[in-house]
Amino acid sequence: MASQKHPYTAAGEQLSLAEDALMRGKMSRRDFMRFAAAAGMSAVSAVSFANEAEKAVSTQQRNVKNLKARYDYVVVGAGSSGCVVASRLSENPHVSVLLVEEGGWNEEKSVLDPSLWPTNIGTPRSFVYEYADAAHCNGRTIPLPMGRGIGGGSAINVMVWARGHKANYDEWAGITGDAAWNYDSVLSIYRRIEDWQGAPSPWRGKGGEIFVERLRDPNPVAPALVAAAAKAGIPASDDLNGKTMEEAGGCGIAQALIKDGRRHTIAAAYLHPALQRPNLTVLTGATVVKLELAGDEAKAIRLVYEGREKRIESGKEIVLSAGTVGTPKILMLSGIGNASDLAALDIKATVNSPNVGRNLRDHILLGGCVWEYKKVTPPKNNLAECTFFTKSDDRLKAPDLQPFQIEVPFVTDTNAKRFDVPKNAWTLSPGLVQPKSRGQVTLVSNDYRKMAKVDPNYLAEPEDLAALVRCVDLCREIGNSAEMSEYVKREVMPGALTGAAMQDFVRNATGTYFHLVGSCAMGSDQASVVDSKLRVRGVRGLRIADASVMPNLTTGNTMAPSVIIGERLVQIVNAG
Repeated sequence: MASQKHPYTAAGEQLSLAEDALMRGKMSRRDFMRFAAAAGMSAVSAVSFANEAEKAVSTQQRNVKNLKARYDYVVVGAGSSGCVVASRLSENPHVSVLLVEEGGWNEEKSVLDPSLWPTNIGTPRSFVYEYADAAHCNGRTIPLPMGRGIGGGSAINVMVWARGHKANYDEWAGITGDAAWNYDSVLSIYRRIEDWQGAPSPWRGKGGEIFVERLRDPNPVAPALVAAAAKAGIPASDDLNGKTMEEAGGCGIAQALIKDGRRHTIAAAYLHPALQRPNLTVLTGATVVKLELAGDEAKAIRLVYEGREKRIESGKEIVLSAGTVGTPKILMLSGIGNASDLAALDIKATVNSPNVGRNLRDHILLGGCVWEYKKVTPPKNNLAECTFFTKSDDRLKAPDLQPFQIEVPFVTDTNAKRFDVPKNAWTLSPGLVQPKSRGQVTLVSNDYRKMAKVDPNYLAEPEDLAALVRCVDLCREIGNSAEMSEYVKREVMPGALTGAAMQDFVRNATGTYFHLVGSCAMGSDQASVVDSKLRVRGVRGLRIADASVMPNLTTGNTMAPSVIIGERLVQIVNAG
């Protein structure tokens, strides 16, 4: 896919790579200063950055070399929640924090360049789970990528910042019995952590860690879609994270974590500024094997690092932030899960928690409704600049549909074989963001090196198929409208299908939105894996902070809610 060309792209990319290399101790100060000067960075700024980076490098090199056997807090996983947790906890200079990550630092051009995000899938920067023989999707195999390395999903995703709808968080508060999860409480966190680049608004914050703005100078096909959606009854929105998230929906240019033309990961926002703290140690390339329990208390983790197994104890708490697949896997390998399932794998159940791995949910993204461009129109930014939220049924509390316009062909392998898909095409991908279907994560072995089995159970509930059919019809109405005619030579797929033929298209088009959640869902009842304070039920000294605790999917991309979960954990811990 073609990369967007900014006026400063070449120099900016080199500078960003140089910054990361300096922070990792892989570049000399002299070489960095040369790159900085070539990129137009002032000498004062370059010297300041170099001083801070060198301090961070020396601190982390020393801390890793002198890895301790005990830390106050041990955080497992450096994704969108784990980076927040480790950074915030280490703000207290009187506690020691270890952040353990299986992957690496992700200082790659394919991470930094927003347009190259698809090229990270299937590399060391991602896990790819195969949902094989999908029962309700014509038996297809659907790849399910998850982030790996510092930044987790925020290093490989489409960078979209979508908070979620008011009704989502109010539902979380109802499910957990804790008002601290409601919309008003969460909104106050969003306003505190955002550095919003748009107009001042009661819904937005300024000066926080998260640099967020509407995508700049979009491909003209994106604003055309906003106009077309408005004609279809979906109002235009200047701020999809503002009042729109309290209403029935809207269409607008997406907001993303892109700064100076480069991806701004959650690690860049939270973790990088904390690396020079002597009380924070970041250990990469370390695989957690399991937790060690003493009675009902989580005391330590066992990990493999540089080919050797190590035991690291926690003086206060262990926080699992290994993600929707990784977190339940670690729990089950540690004997925390469904007792009969664990026994079948010769794992002794220390805590019978039957819902570990259950309640798995994912947004569904279809690949897709495709139109051939009338003339070549290169993609820009993250290749996906426009989205809208709407309801498949007016009786719903929150929008359940979120199609995304993708400025290149976005189709499944199955549909690519059935349709003549040109390279010069754009897609409006129907998306279902409040599916009813639920699946699960299960172990296939007691060997930590074996990947878990992930089954989202897409389209198991008939309502999901019906909602997606309605979404396809809506996308086709918008894509074939007069407002889009300047950008349409022909409709490539699906065409005017009805009945069983349209349902078959949807089954063949179904894929992941990359938003797996819920496998360790929180709740107020004893059957929930964690309580509203993110404590694992039945285990002292163990909490979870990642997307696995979501009791229900939010309306929109899940990076932003994952940050909120990390922020909430630290609030809870600091409150005692």
